Amino acid sequence: MAKLLISNIELVPGKRVVKHLGLVQGSTVRAKHAGKDIMAGFKNIFGGELNSYTELLQESRQEAIDRMCEQAEAIGANAVVNVRFATSAIAAGASEILSYGTAVLLEDQ
Repeated sequence: MAKLLISNIELVPGKRVVKHLGLVQGSTVRAKHAGKDIMAGFKNIFGGELNSYTELLQESRQEAIDRMCEQAEAIGANAVVNVRFATSAIAAGASEILSYGTAVLLEDQ
């Protein structure tokens, strides 16, 4: 299958949705690393970006997107529109990142 188009808007300019395939989602639950927590604590004192958390969140978002795309491709979609993210605390130090959207089939051109 060709590369899946991912968009955070409802429609893709210049394309027509020919089939609505439904909601697709992907999620991951990640925990903080104790060693990284200590370093982040120092950053809280002195200021600056918490690079280890930035990387953790980026990896988590990508994993959620990848899982959402796998689900979309499995039902025959060539695009996922209106993509959104949500987060929730699962336990102390662990969070879920959820990616969800609407799987569609766009016209071939």
